Amino acid sequence: MLTTAKTTPATATLILVTGLSTLSLNMFIPSLAKIAGSFGADYSLTAVSISGYLGMTAVLQIIIGPLSDRFGRRPVMLAGLMIFILASAGCLLATDIWAFLAFRMVQASVICGAALSPAIVRDMLPTRQAASLLGYISMAMAVAPMLGPMFGGLLDELFGWRASFVAFVVVGMLVFGLCWIDLGETNQHRSDTFADQFASYPELLSSRRFWGYSLCMAFSTGAFYAFLAGVPLVAKTLFAMSTGTLGVYIGSITGGYFVGSFLSGRYAKRYHLTSLLIAGRIIACAGLTAGLMTFLAGHVHELYLFGATIFVGLGNGLTMPSSSVGAMSVRPRLAGSAAGLSGALTVAGGAIITFLTGAMLSEQNGVYVLFGMMLLCSALGLMAALAVRRLDRLETTYRNPEGQ
Repeated sequence: MLTTAKTTPATATLILVTGLSTLSLNMFIPSLAKIAGSFGADYSLTAVSISGYLGMTAVLQIIIGPLSDRFGRRPVMLAGLMIFILASAGCLLATDIWAFLAFRMVQASVICGAALSPAIVRDMLPTRQAASLLGYISMAMAVAPMLGPMFGGLLDELFGWRASFVAFVVVGMLVFGLCWIDLGETNQHRSDTFADQFASYPELLSSRRFWGYSLCMAFSTGAFYAFLAGVPLVAKTLFAMSTGTLGVYIGSITGGYFVGSFLSGRYAKRYHLTSLLIAGRIIACAGLTAGLMTFLAGHVHELYLFGATIFVGLGNGLTMPSSSVGAMSVRPRLAGSAAGLSGALTVAGGAIITFLTGAMLSEQNGVYVLFGMMLLCSALGLMAALAVRRLDRLETTYRNPEGQ
Protein backbone atom coordinates (compact mmCIF):
# COMPACT_ATOMS: atom_id res chain seq x y z
CA MET A 1 0.00 0.00 0.00
CA LEU A 2 1.51 3.31 -1.09
CA THR A 3 1.37 5.96 1.62
CA THR A 4 0.09 9.40 0.75
CA ALA A 5 2.80 12.07 0.69
CA LYS A 6 2.61 14.73 3.37
CA THR A 7 5.90 16.55 2.80
CA THR A 8 7.26 18.70 -0.01
CA PRO A 9 8.65 16.75 -2.99
CA ALA A 10 12.26 15.93 -3.69
CA THR A 11 13.99 17.66 -6.57
CA ALA A 12 14.26 14.32 -8.40
CA THR A 13 10.48 13.99 -8.41
CA LEU A 14 10.02 17.40 -9.99
CA ILE A 15 12.73 16.66 -12.56
CA LEU A 16 11.09 13.36 -13.56
CA VAL A 17 7.57 14.75 -13.85
CA THR A 18 8.89 17.69 -15.89
CA GLY A 19 10.92 15.35 -18.08
CA LEU A 20 7.85 13.22 -18.79
CA SER A 21 5.95 16.33 -19.87
CA THR A 22 8.59 17.17 -22.46
CA LEU A 23 9.29 13.57 -23.46
CA SER A 24 5.67 13.01 -24.46
CA LEU A 25 5.90 15.68 -27.16
CA ASN A 26 8.52 14.16 -29.42
CA MET A 27 9.47 10.60 -28.43
CA PHE A 28 7.25 9.01 -31.08
CA ILE A 29 8.08 11.49 -33.86
CA PRO A 30 10.38 9.02 -35.70
CA SER A 31 7.32 6.76 -36.04
CA LEU A 32 5.01 9.30 -37.68
CA ALA A 33 5.37 7.86 -41.17
CA LYS A 34 4.71 4.32 -39.90
CA ILE A 35 1.68 5.49 -37.93
CA ALA A 36 0.26 7.10 -41.07
CA GLY A 37 0.85 3.90 -43.04
CA SER A 38 -0.63 1.72 -40.30
CA PHE A 39 -3.89 3.67 -40.33
CA GLY A 40 -3.87 4.36 -44.08
CA ALA A 41 -3.92 8.12 -43.34
CA ASP A 42 -2.18 11.07 -44.94
CA TYR A 43 1.06 12.10 -43.27
CA SER A 44 -0.24 15.67 -42.91
CA LEU A 45 -3.22 14.41 -40.92
CA THR A 46 -1.02 12.25 -38.71
CA ALA A 47 1.19 15.30 -38.03
CA VAL A 48 -1.78 16.86 -36.21
CA SER A 49 -0.64 14.62 -33.36
CA ILE A 50 2.14 17.21 -32.91
CA SER A 51 0.54 20.54 -33.82
CA GLY A 52 -2.81 19.71 -32.22
CA TYR A 53 -1.06 18.43 -29.12
CA LEU A 54 0.82 21.73 -28.77
CA GLY A 55 -2.40 23.69 -29.13
CA MET A 56 -4.06 21.54 -26.49
CA THR A 57 -1.19 22.09 -24.05
CA ALA A 58 -1.62 25.85 -24.45
CA VAL A 59 -5.31 25.60 -23.57
CA LEU A 60 -4.77 23.19 -20.69
CA GLN A 61 -2.12 25.34 -19.05
CA ILE A 62 -4.64 28.16 -18.73
CA ILE A 63 -6.97 25.72 -16.94
CA ILE A 64 -4.45 23.69 -14.91
CA GLY A 65 -2.89 26.71 -13.20
CA PRO A 66 -6.13 28.12 -11.74
CA LEU A 67 -7.29 24.63 -10.75
CA SER A 68 -4.11 24.17 -8.73
CA ASP A 69 -4.60 27.56 -7.05
CA ARG A 70 -8.11 26.48 -6.03
CA PHE A 71 -7.72 22.78 -5.18
CA GLY A 72 -3.96 22.42 -4.65
CA ARG A 73 -0.98 21.27 -6.73
CA ARG A 74 -1.08 17.62 -5.64
CA PRO A 75 -4.61 16.60 -6.75
CA VAL A 76 -4.30 18.41 -10.07
CA MET A 77 -0.90 16.82 -10.77
CA LEU A 78 -2.15 13.32 -9.92
CA ALA A 79 -5.31 13.78 -11.99
CA GLY A 80 -3.30 15.00 -14.99
CA LEU A 81 -0.92 12.03 -14.78
CA MET A 82 -3.77 9.51 -14.48
CA ILE A 83 -5.53 10.98 -17.52
CA PHE A 84 -2.23 10.79 -19.41
CA ILE A 85 -1.84 7.10 -18.55
CA LEU A 86 -5.37 6.29 -19.75
CA ALA A 87 -4.93 8.37 -22.93
CA SER A 88 -1.62 6.63 -23.68
CA ALA A 89 -3.40 3.28 -23.40
CA GLY A 90 -6.01 4.65 -25.78
CA CYS A 91 -3.35 5.58 -28.35
CA LEU A 92 -1.82 2.13 -27.95
CA LEU A 93 -5.12 0.37 -28.65
CA ALA A 94 -6.45 2.77 -31.32
CA THR A 95 -7.69 1.09 -34.52
CA ASP A 96 -8.09 4.19 -36.70
CA ILE A 97 -6.44 7.57 -37.08
CA TRP A 98 -9.32 9.53 -35.56
CA ALA A 99 -9.31 7.52 -32.33
CA PHE A 100 -5.52 7.85 -32.21
CA LEU A 101 -5.66 11.62 -32.64
CA ALA A 102 -8.44 11.97 -30.07
CA PHE A 103 -6.47 10.09 -27.42
CA ARG A 104 -3.32 11.94 -28.43
CA MET A 105 -5.03 15.26 -27.68
CA VAL A 106 -6.05 13.94 -24.25
CA GLN A 107 -2.43 12.91 -23.65
CA ALA A 108 -1.67 16.64 -23.42
CA SER A 109 -2.89 16.48 -19.80
CA VAL A 110 0.69 15.50 -18.92
CA ILE A 111 1.61 19.15 -19.35
CA CYS A 112 0.59 19.41 -15.70
CA GLY A 113 4.16 18.38 -14.90
CA ALA A 114 5.83 21.24 -16.73
CA ALA A 115 3.09 23.71 -15.74
CA LEU A 116 2.95 22.96 -12.02
CA SER A 117 6.58 22.15 -11.19
CA PRO A 118 7.53 25.88 -11.29
CA ALA A 119 4.55 26.74 -9.09
CA ILE A 120 5.50 24.00 -6.63
CA VAL A 121 9.07 25.29 -6.48
CA ARG A 122 7.81 28.83 -5.93
CA ASP A 123 5.57 27.58 -3.11
CA MET A 124 8.57 25.95 -1.45
CA LEU A 125 11.32 28.54 -1.83
CA PRO A 126 12.01 32.30 -1.89
CA THR A 127 12.44 33.94 -5.28
CA ARG A 128 16.18 33.54 -5.95
CA GLN A 129 16.40 30.03 -4.52
CA ALA A 130 13.37 29.07 -6.63
CA ALA A 131 15.07 30.38 -9.79
CA SER A 132 18.18 28.37 -8.91
CA LEU A 133 16.27 25.12 -8.44
CA LEU A 134 14.27 25.71 -11.61
CA GLY A 135 17.56 26.06 -13.45
CA TYR A 136 18.48 22.51 -12.51
CA ILE A 137 14.99 21.22 -13.27
CA SER A 138 15.16 22.91 -16.67
CA MET A 139 18.11 20.69 -17.49
CA ALA A 140 15.58 17.83 -17.69
CA MET A 141 13.72 19.81 -20.34
CA ALA A 142 16.93 19.82 -22.36
CA VAL A 143 17.85 16.16 -21.93
CA ALA A 144 14.40 14.67 -22.59
CA PRO A 145 13.93 16.21 -26.07
CA MET A 146 17.45 15.09 -27.04
CA LEU A 147 17.06 11.48 -25.91
CA GLY A 148 13.33 11.05 -26.57
CA PRO A 149 13.40 10.64 -30.38
CA MET A 150 16.44 8.36 -30.13
CA PHE A 151 14.66 6.11 -27.63
CA GLY A 152 11.42 6.20 -29.60
CA GLY A 153 13.19 5.35 -32.83
CA LEU A 154 14.91 2.39 -31.18
CA LEU A 155 11.62 1.09 -29.77
CA ASP A 156 10.04 1.41 -33.21
CA GLU A 157 12.80 -0.58 -34.89
CA LEU A 158 12.64 -3.35 -32.29
CA PHE A 159 8.92 -3.62 -31.55
CA GLY A 160 6.92 -1.28 -33.81
CA TRP A 161 5.42 2.16 -33.32
CA ARG A 162 2.99 1.13 -30.57
CA ALA A 163 5.93 0.36 -28.29
CA SER A 164 6.38 4.08 -27.62
CA PHE A 165 2.90 4.23 -26.14
CA VAL A 166 3.55 1.13 -24.04
CA ALA A 167 6.52 3.06 -22.69
CA PHE A 168 4.29 6.08 -21.99
CA VAL A 169 1.89 3.90 -19.99
CA VAL A 170 4.67 2.26 -17.96
CA VAL A 171 6.65 5.44 -17.31
CA GLY A 172 3.44 7.34 -16.56
CA MET A 173 2.48 4.77 -13.92
CA LEU A 174 5.93 4.92 -12.35
CA VAL A 175 5.88 8.73 -12.19
CA PHE A 176 2.31 8.66 -10.82
CA GLY A 177 3.42 6.29 -8.06
CA LEU A 178 6.41 8.47 -7.27
CA CYS A 179 4.21 11.58 -7.02
CA TRP A 180 1.73 9.71 -4.82
CA ILE A 181 4.39 8.87 -2.23
CA ASP A 182 6.58 11.98 -2.54
CA LEU A 183 4.55 14.95 -3.81
CA GLY A 184 2.95 16.48 -0.76
CA GLU A 185 0.76 19.56 -1.07
CA THR A 186 2.72 22.82 -1.30
CA ASN A 187 -0.08 25.33 -1.90
CA GLN A 188 -0.96 26.50 1.59
CA HIS A 189 -3.04 29.48 0.46
CA ARG A 190 -5.78 27.95 -1.66
CA SER A 191 -8.69 30.17 -2.58
CA ASP A 192 -12.07 29.32 -1.05
CA THR A 193 -14.01 29.56 -4.29
CA PHE A 194 -13.37 30.20 -7.96
CA ALA A 195 -15.22 33.49 -7.57
CA ASP A 196 -12.66 34.65 -5.01
CA GLN A 197 -9.85 33.54 -7.27
CA PHE A 198 -11.16 35.21 -10.40
CA ALA A 199 -11.76 38.40 -8.43
CA SER A 200 -7.98 38.55 -7.92
CA TYR A 201 -7.10 38.04 -11.59
CA PRO A 202 -7.13 41.72 -12.56
CA GLU A 203 -4.21 42.20 -10.16
CA LEU A 204 -2.20 39.69 -12.19
CA LEU A 205 -3.34 40.65 -15.66
CA SER A 206 -2.89 44.37 -15.03
CA SER A 207 0.68 43.93 -13.77
CA ARG A 208 3.22 45.29 -16.22
CA ARG A 209 5.92 43.28 -14.45
CA PHE A 210 4.02 40.02 -15.08
CA TRP A 211 3.72 40.78 -18.79
CA GLY A 212 7.37 41.80 -18.93
CA TYR A 213 8.52 38.47 -17.51
CA SER A 214 6.03 36.51 -19.63
CA LEU A 215 6.93 38.26 -22.89
CA CYS A 216 10.63 37.79 -22.18
CA MET A 217 9.97 34.07 -21.80
CA ALA A 218 7.74 33.89 -24.89
CA PHE A 219 10.16 35.72 -27.19
CA SER A 220 13.15 33.78 -25.86
CA THR A 221 11.42 30.50 -26.65
CA GLY A 222 10.21 31.98 -29.92
CA ALA A 223 13.80 32.14 -31.16
CA PHE A 224 14.03 28.38 -30.60
CA TYR A 225 10.77 27.78 -32.48
CA ALA A 226 12.05 29.89 -35.38
CA PHE A 227 15.20 27.74 -35.41
CA LEU A 228 13.17 24.52 -35.61
CA ALA A 229 10.98 25.92 -38.39
CA GLY A 230 13.79 27.24 -40.56
CA VAL A 231 16.94 25.21 -40.07
CA PRO A 232 15.88 22.06 -42.00
CA LEU A 233 15.47 24.02 -45.25
CA VAL A 234 18.65 26.04 -44.69
CA ALA A 235 20.69 22.92 -43.96
CA LYS A 236 19.38 21.18 -47.05
CA THR A 237 19.81 24.16 -49.38
CA LEU A 238 23.20 25.47 -48.28
CA PHE A 239 24.94 22.37 -47.02
CA ALA A 240 23.11 19.38 -48.60
CA MET A 241 23.05 17.97 -45.10
CA SER A 242 21.62 14.51 -44.44
CA THR A 243 18.76 14.13 -41.97
CA GLY A 244 20.96 12.13 -39.60
CA THR A 245 23.64 14.81 -39.54
CA LEU A 246 20.99 17.50 -39.16
CA GLY A 247 19.57 15.71 -36.14
CA VAL A 248 22.96 15.88 -34.44
CA TYR A 249 23.39 19.56 -35.26
CA ILE A 250 19.87 20.42 -34.07
CA GLY A 251 20.81 18.91 -30.72
CA SER A 252 23.51 21.54 -30.34
CA ILE A 253 21.04 24.28 -29.43
CA THR A 254 19.52 22.00 -26.80
CA GLY A 255 23.02 21.32 -25.50
CA GLY A 256 23.48 25.07 -25.11
CA TYR A 257 20.20 25.20 -23.17
CA PHE A 258 21.47 22.45 -20.88
CA VAL A 259 24.62 24.44 -20.08
CA GLY A 260 22.66 27.68 -19.62
CA SER A 261 20.23 25.97 -17.23
CA PHE A 262 23.14 24.64 -15.20
CA LEU A 263 24.63 28.14 -14.97
CA SER A 264 21.24 29.49 -13.95
CA GLY A 265 21.01 26.91 -11.19
CA ARG A 266 24.46 27.84 -9.97
CA TYR A 267 24.22 31.63 -10.07
CA ALA A 268 20.53 32.50 -9.60
CA LYS A 269 20.97 32.63 -5.83
CA ARG A 270 23.66 35.30 -6.17
CA TYR A 271 22.13 37.69 -8.69
CA HIS A 272 18.84 39.48 -9.20
CA LEU A 273 16.37 37.83 -11.58
CA THR A 274 16.61 40.61 -14.14
CA SER A 275 20.40 40.32 -14.23
CA LEU A 276 20.12 36.75 -15.52
CA LEU A 277 17.32 37.72 -17.89
CA ILE A 278 19.38 40.47 -19.46
CA ALA A 279 22.58 38.39 -19.52
CA GLY A 280 20.79 35.58 -21.33
CA ARG A 281 19.27 37.91 -23.91
CA ILE A 282 22.60 39.68 -24.56
CA ILE A 283 24.36 36.33 -25.08
CA ALA A 284 21.71 35.21 -27.56
CA CYS A 285 21.75 38.49 -29.49
CA ALA A 286 25.55 38.62 -29.56
CA GLY A 287 25.89 35.07 -30.87
CA LEU A 288 23.29 35.56 -33.58
CA THR A 289 24.73 38.91 -34.64
CA ALA A 290 28.19 37.39 -34.97
CA GLY A 291 26.79 34.53 -37.05
CA LEU A 292 24.84 36.84 -39.31
CA MET A 293 27.85 39.10 -39.86
CA THR A 294 29.95 36.05 -40.74
CA PHE A 295 27.49 34.96 -43.42
CA LEU A 296 27.16 38.49 -44.79
CA ALA A 297 30.94 38.56 -45.12
CA GLY A 298 30.70 35.52 -47.40
CA HIS A 299 31.89 32.85 -44.96
CA VAL A 300 29.25 30.15 -45.44
CA HIS A 301 29.74 27.06 -43.29
CA GLU A 302 27.52 24.93 -41.09
CA LEU A 303 29.74 25.48 -38.07
CA TYR A 304 29.12 29.24 -38.26
CA LEU A 305 25.36 28.66 -38.38
CA PHE A 306 25.09 26.15 -35.56
CA GLY A 307 27.89 27.77 -33.59
CA ALA A 308 25.83 30.96 -33.50
CA THR A 309 22.57 29.23 -32.59
CA ILE A 310 24.19 27.46 -29.64
CA PHE A 311 24.23 30.89 -27.98
CA VAL A 312 20.44 31.02 -28.27
CA GLY A 313 20.18 27.81 -26.27
CA LEU A 314 22.73 29.08 -23.75
CA GLY A 315 20.90 32.39 -23.37
CA ASN A 316 17.52 30.69 -23.02
CA GLY A 317 18.90 28.44 -20.30
CA LEU A 318 19.88 31.54 -18.34
CA THR A 319 16.64 33.39 -19.05
CA MET A 320 13.83 30.88 -18.70
CA PRO A 321 14.07 29.86 -15.01
CA SER A 322 14.29 33.46 -13.81
CA SER A 323 11.51 34.72 -16.09
CA SER A 324 9.24 31.88 -14.94
CA VAL A 325 9.87 32.56 -11.26
CA GLY A 326 9.50 36.28 -11.87
CA ALA A 327 6.07 35.86 -13.46
CA MET A 328 4.90 33.72 -10.53
CA SER A 329 6.33 36.09 -7.92
CA VAL A 330 4.24 39.06 -9.01
CA ARG A 331 1.23 37.62 -7.15
CA PRO A 332 2.48 34.58 -5.17
CA ARG A 333 -1.02 33.42 -4.22
CA LEU A 334 -1.78 33.12 -7.94
CA ALA A 335 1.46 31.32 -8.76
CA GLY A 336 -0.32 28.43 -10.49
CA SER A 337 -2.41 30.73 -12.63
CA ALA A 338 0.64 32.82 -13.51
CA ALA A 339 2.61 29.69 -14.47
CA GLY A 340 -0.25 28.44 -16.64
CA LEU A 341 -0.90 31.75 -18.35
CA SER A 342 2.76 32.48 -19.07
CA GLY A 343 3.22 28.93 -20.34
CA ALA A 344 0.22 29.19 -22.63
CA LEU A 345 1.48 32.54 -23.94
CA THR A 346 4.84 30.93 -24.70
CA VAL A 347 3.30 28.03 -26.63
CA ALA A 348 0.89 30.28 -28.54
CA GLY A 349 3.67 32.71 -29.38
CA GLY A 350 5.82 29.83 -30.56
CA ALA A 351 3.09 28.65 -32.89
CA ILE A 352 2.76 32.11 -34.42
CA ILE A 353 6.53 32.52 -34.83
CA THR A 354 6.79 29.06 -36.40
CA PHE A 355 4.10 29.98 -38.91
CA LEU A 356 5.68 33.33 -39.78
CA THR A 357 9.13 31.81 -40.20
CA GLY A 358 7.81 29.11 -42.50
CA ALA A 359 5.80 31.62 -44.52
CA MET A 360 8.77 33.93 -45.15
CA LEU A 361 11.39 31.25 -45.73
CA SER A 362 12.61 30.29 -49.20
CA GLU A 363 15.67 28.58 -50.66
CA GLN A 364 17.02 31.98 -51.74
CA ASN A 365 16.66 33.89 -48.46
CA GLY A 366 16.55 31.01 -45.96
CA VAL A 367 19.62 31.65 -43.84
CA TYR A 368 18.97 35.39 -43.56
CA VAL A 369 15.31 34.94 -42.64
CA LEU A 370 16.37 32.36 -40.06
CA PHE A 371 18.97 34.64 -38.50
CA GLY A 372 16.63 37.62 -38.77
CA MET A 373 13.69 35.95 -37.00
CA MET A 374 15.85 34.50 -34.26
CA LEU A 375 17.61 37.81 -33.71
CA LEU A 376 14.30 39.72 -33.71
CA CYS A 377 12.82 37.39 -31.09
CA SER A 378 15.95 37.56 -28.94
CA ALA A 379 16.02 41.36 -29.19
CA LEU A 380 12.34 41.63 -28.23
CA GLY A 381 13.06 39.39 -25.27
CA LEU A 382 15.89 41.72 -24.28
CA MET A 383 13.55 44.71 -24.49
CA ALA A 384 11.06 42.94 -22.22
CA ALA A 385 13.83 42.16 -19.72
CA LEU A 386 15.02 45.76 -19.75
CA ALA A 387 11.44 46.92 -19.20
CA VAL A 388 11.21 44.76 -16.08
CA ARG A 389 14.53 46.16 -14.85
CA ARG A 390 13.20 49.69 -15.37
CA LEU A 391 10.00 48.86 -13.44
CA ASP A 392 12.11 47.52 -10.57
CA ARG A 393 14.17 50.71 -10.46
CA LEU A 394 11.11 52.94 -10.61
CA GLU A 395 9.53 51.00 -7.77
CA THR A 396 12.71 51.29 -5.69
CA THR A 397 12.86 55.03 -6.34
CA TYR A 398 9.19 55.42 -5.44
CA ARG A 399 9.62 53.56 -2.18
CA ASN A 400 12.85 55.33 -1.27
CA PRO A 401 12.90 58.64 -3.18
CA GLU A 402 15.95 59.97 -1.33
CA GLY A 403 18.02 56.86 -2.00
CA GLN A 404 18.28 56.09 1.73
